[in-house]
Amino acid sequence: MAMSMADPSLAAQPLIQQQQQQRKPKDFSRALSHAKDELHSFRSCLRWLCIDYRSNPYHIDHWTTFRSWFVFIFLSVIVPAFSHFFLSCSGCDPRHRQPYDAVVQLSLSSVAALSFLHLSRLVKDPGLRATLLFDQLIHESEAVRVNYTEQLDKSLHICAVFVLPCFVADSAYKIWWYSSGSSQIPFLGNVIVSDAVACMLELLSWFYRTTLFFLVCVLFRLNCHLQILRLHDFAKVFKLKARKWPKDPSLVLSGHGRIRRQLRTISHRFRVFILWSLMLITTSQFASLLMTTKSHADVNIFKAGELALCSMTLMAGLTIILRSATKITHKAQAVTNLAAAWHACITIELFGSDAETPAYQNGSSVLLELVNDELDTEGPGDEEDMADDKGIYADSPILVQKREALVNYLENNKAGITVYGFALDRTWLQLIFGIEMSLVLWLLGKTVGI
Repeated sequence: MAMSMADPSLAAQPLIQQQQQQRKPKDFSRALSHAKDELHSFRSCLRWLCIDYRSNPYHIDHWTTFRSWFVFIFLSVIVPAFSHFFLSCSGCDPRHRQPYDAVVQLSLSSVAALSFLHLSRLVKDPGLRATLLFDQLIHESEAVRVNYTEQLDKSLHICAVFVLPCFVADSAYKIWWYSSGSSQIPFLGNVIVSDAVACMLELLSWFYRTTLFFLVCVLFRLNCHLQILRLHDFAKVFKLKARKWPKDPSLVLSGHGRIRRQLRTISHRFRVFILWSLMLITTSQFASLLMTTKSHADVNIFKAGELALCSMTLMAGLTIILRSATKITHKAQAVTNLAAAWHACITIELFGSDAETPAYQNGSSVLLELVNDELDTEGPGDEEDMADDKGIYADSPILVQKREALVNYLENNKAGITVYGFALDRTWLQLIFGIEMSLVLWLLGKTVGI
């Protein structure tokens, strides 16, 4: 963990400077992490999960690496395998049999393996700070920094909101299963101690695997939320008074280019996780559907309760990923509409048929309304300020051509989250929904005869 030892007083300062001059050497030196900065909660979570987190990529701690892999293999492979092959209780009464345990264990373990490998790679290269894009915040406005740190504080709470209810529900099921069928379930030595240890290990395994998955989902959501904050800050240029509108398109192009580069970086880091999560969860859901819709399937809360809980857990994580990706993609692509409206409002004639009413006044109101609609921003309107500006433009053909080129560039280079070149927008979601609905109907036709 990188500690800033040059100045002891820096330990009491926040990780993100709130001063205006961020490029001074003394301010930039504070970009280094310390033990009690805003990333403290994430580091604590990684330590509790025994993730091999190293602040110095050139220092290899073999003991930490061994512990990380041992905990993962024990809780994600050994405990589920022991539970399925030794504690499945095929000879128990009908309420205590677990015909769907194989699907549950394989689904959770496969997603946990994907999350563990991806999270281990992220915290090593590029590192936790770079993954959370803290190294880019020194160039952002104070509003973006403050809102991002607030979302950072809420991220682990969001993870707990999804993990804890599922863990409580599974705990209630496991406690009932072991307490009511203790004499039937295979045990070693004392039946009470054996069942208690097996129950705690199963619950710990469930908690470990679901937390790994949701933690990566929350990290991806946090990355996307930062870009939404940047887009809102970037769109403020279109909400300024008409006198302050940027007539030089290069200012808009540079700001859009920075957002586009960061979205491309996020896409590159998370594309493998998004693609494999979609495939693994889809396979899991189809396997569950196939087993529960067979003609001889016996489905009730005692046998299929854990399968339903597993499905809800995986679908909740997938929803976080897809919603975050489509939301930022939609807002990033909405910038094209804003640029087109901005170009139209500037290049129209200064005065319409009525000499007393400037034509750009109505255009300014339309543009302000479009900004609020496209990016869902809130705040007082600036129509009166815009109406006070008169005769401010003496536009040149060169600037008109520059703005046309900018609009054409934005239309043909839309930003957003992509997976190997495919944009994760609403059209993509509709395509996935159509394909999976077709597969579901085909599967139901083979099982229940729809």
